[in-house]
Amino acid sequence: MNLHEYQAKELLKKNGAAIQEGIVAETPAQALEAAQKLKELYNSDWVVVKSQIHAGGRGKGKIEGKDQNGVALAKNHDKVTEIATNLLGGVLVTKQTGPAGRKVNKILVAQDVYYPGESEVKEFYFSVLLDRGTGKNVIIYSTEGGMDIEEVAEHTPELVHKEWVDPSVGLQDFQTRKIAFNLGLSGNAFKEMTKFAKAVYNTYISTDAAMVEINPCLKTSDNKIIAVDGKISLDDNALYRHKDLEALKDENEQDPTEIEAEKAELNYVKLDGNVGCMVNGAGLAMATMDIIKLSGGDPANFLDVGGTANAERVEKAFRIILKDPNVKAILVNIFGGIVRCDRVAQGIVDAYKSIGDIPVPIIVRLQGTNAEEGKKIIDESGLKVRGAIQLKEAAAEVKNALA
Repeated sequence: MNLHEYQAKELLKKNGAAIQEGIVAETPAQALEAAQKLKELYNSDWVVVKSQIHAGGRGKGKIEGKDQNGVALAKNHDKVTEIATNLLGGVLVTKQTGPAGRKVNKILVAQDVYYPGESEVKEFYFSVLLDRGTGKNVIIYSTEGGMDIEEVAEHTPELVHKEWVDPSVGLQDFQTRKIAFNLGLSGNAFKEMTKFAKAVYNTYISTDAAMVEINPCLKTSDNKIIAVDGKISLDDNALYRHKDLEALKDENEQDPTEIEAEKAELNYVKLDGNVGCMVNGAGLAMATMDIIKLSGGDPANFLDVGGTANAERVEKAFRIILKDPNVKAILVNIFGGIVRCDRVAQGIVDAYKSIGDIPVPIIVRLQGTNAEEGKKIIDESGLKVRGAIQLKEAAAEVKNALA
């Protein structure tokens, strides 16, 4: 589950990290009011107006049909109203959203932190995530903030530093000092970075996050270290421990079909292909998508029905897959271990009859307990469903269906 920038910053602040302060607005009038409040607090007319969508590259992105970036500096209150009007309700297209873009429903009016001062302003990159290879958390940081870290790693890997943290011990003081030293900091900025690193790591741990990313992390002209941006991706499997965080979910940022699947307790991710997948088990789903690719098709989704593939569950899965107009065929690949194949087959037949005429070919591959009996039920159903037991049979049927 992804959070908006303003939500991520509130969690960072709660854990002791300094942030670029801001106020959320949903209308141009609220944006203007926010700018006025920030002027009272920081004695500056300048504010930054930032679109709030679950995608990066907002500063370089453009609102569809308008010459308006997703992040813009407003030097006076008239400009705040203009930018807010352009952003709110518009579709922001960035490198990460793809051509479809994302609708902007909220904006963050934030303080200008690039103010002049005695020392140079510097942007850093800072993130925390799990390194599965070592079983440790890893802090990734770089002096090249404000840029795509992938490009930095590709072209100047020596500028990307990593600090591994044993989760049983936690982030140690010598490690935070090492981070500040590698970033070339000294004096008060050095001390600020050590505190900032601890705060960000604590945010990662306390929220059961999959990733916390700050880009840019800024050294201001008066040697403060603050989060100018913030992205937090939460581990869905840990949300039962964080009902307060689960309440932060913005369904406007999710695909409606994925929301429907989530409510039906189905693991579904929409893709861009032409063959719908229905499987039981994540590993089998990956293998099924490989089979589809080898057959000349492209998977249209990832859909795991889990271990209870009964008629009701199968019907919901079919209906969700069929909402995608790009689907030209559906491959059902079920391994009968916990659930018997003959029961799954009967569930498919019952679901098919309940839905009515399904306009695309359906290939059903059953393997495991009572697989032969399941295939017989499919073959004798009189429905437009093709049965298979071996993967190569299923692959051939997919190829024929797309021909």
